[in-house]
Amino acid sequence: MGFIDESVLKYINEIQPLCEGELGEIQKLAYKENVPIIHNDVVRLLCFILSVKRPKFILEIGAAIGFSSALMSKYLKDGGFIDTIDRFDIMIEHFKENREKLGLTEKINLIEGDAADILPKLDKKYDVIFLDGAKGQYIQFLPHCIRLLNVGGILIADDILQGGAIACDRFSVVRRQRTIHTRMRKFLNEICNNDILETSILTIGDGVALCYKKKEE
Repeated sequence: MGFIDESVLKYINEIQPLCEGELGEIQKLAYKENVPIIHNDVVRLLCFILSVKRPKFILEIGAAIGFSSALMSKYLKDGGFIDTIDRFDIMIEHFKENREKLGLTEKINLIEGDAADILPKLDKKYDVIFLDGAKGQYIQFLPHCIRLLNVGGILIADDILQGGAIACDRFSVVRRQRTIHTRMRKFLNEICNNDILETSILTIGDGVALCYKKKEE
């Protein structure tokens, strides 16, 4: 993430520990092999937020290999569970392996398919929603996230700053990234100006948005 001084990033990464045990081994291997899981500073942020919030029900959009949902499951209230969505076969395969290895089959429910098709059909309410799926679809997913989130709940959206490119003019972004760039800007504008949400944007990882739901629509 080039818009943060590298020496500062290095220092922060060195003082913040990785996860322990089997989850930590999954994290280390993913970083070593460039598997797309959340940055360690985002890991620490999630641990902090969920320690305070202590949610019972979490929705994750973008299961990947199951690292994030396994991490979040440590902070669930008794009887809580996580629903997580993914559509990529290779990720689903690794997710199921890791969920089994970590003994989390009773706490984490995988919904296989495209979130664009699944979200409109969900009618549960969640205390936390972690949005880490297709970046170009965040703006499409947002109304469903707001609908599914309890009042007092938190929406956490990862990878929102596109390595700093989000601040650039659309035409200075490579052509293949322009649609995502435009849609992400719309998403950020909406969450920052929606009177239902209280929003803060953090420049950790590749950018994280925190949105607190103040009231129903």
